[in-house]
Amino acid sequence: MSDPRPILELRDITKHFGPVHALDRVSFSLAAAEIVGLVGDNGAGKSTLVKLMSGALQPDGGTIQFEGQDVTLRSPLEARALGIETVYQDLAVVPHMDVEANLFLGREVTGSRWWNRWLLNKPAMRAQARQHIASLQVGLKSVRQPVGLLSGGQRQSVAVARAISWGRKVVIMDEPTAALGVRESRGVLDLIKRVKERGIAVVLVSHNIPHVFEVTDRIFVMRHGRPAGDLRTAEAHMNEVLGLITGVPVSTSAL
Repeated sequence: MSDPRPILELRDITKHFGPVHALDRVSFSLAAAEIVGLVGDNGAGKSTLVKLMSGALQPDGGTIQFEGQDVTLRSPLEARALGIETVYQDLAVVPHMDVEANLFLGREVTGSRWWNRWLLNKPAMRAQARQHIASLQVGLKSVRQPVGLLSGGQRQSVAVARAISWGRKVVIMDEPTAALGVRESRGVLDLIKRVKERGIAVVLVSHNIPHVFEVTDRIFVMRHGRPAGDLRTAEAHMNEVLGLITGVPVSTSAL
């Protein structure tokens, strides 16, 4: 890559919830246009780490750098201002609103004149929504479809498309294929690959290890709030990753 610096880097991060050490001296980095799988068992600290990256939580110790500069992410709005977007497992889409409205939720386009700056510019929003959906090859008939009438995979695609539309630098995805069927999962995985092609870095949180191996460049394993492994996907073995997750070595000859 032309710039060797990580686009996002967390150094010696600690986070406590009372007596519970959720994160203990965790260091994590993400390069531009890199897909890193963040894996670990329940309670490993993945969700806490993601919330720190997205500004939903603040660390008790350690530093966060974005594009080589120290930053303090006091809220998700501050993370978004840097170009960091998060797709949470609950998607945060509004079922009774259409695709167009969901893509611009909280960032609606209004008129540019003093007399119409409080009015929605629906034609502009519709045109941009169509462009976003078409460029990502999301299979939707119309951006005016209510999200509540879409399939699970299509809803996930809308949430991802919204994040990509606004996340100029980094997109964090929390279990994007959870509860999806094989065909819908395939569509979301293909969408993640297209995100990388646009030069956007991705943090993929997933319990589905085969999916992680398919789309990531690197796999970061956590266990009990600490780093347990940081592997190049092309050089790693699935049983090796499972062993790091559980803390019980698994022979690579078992497959």
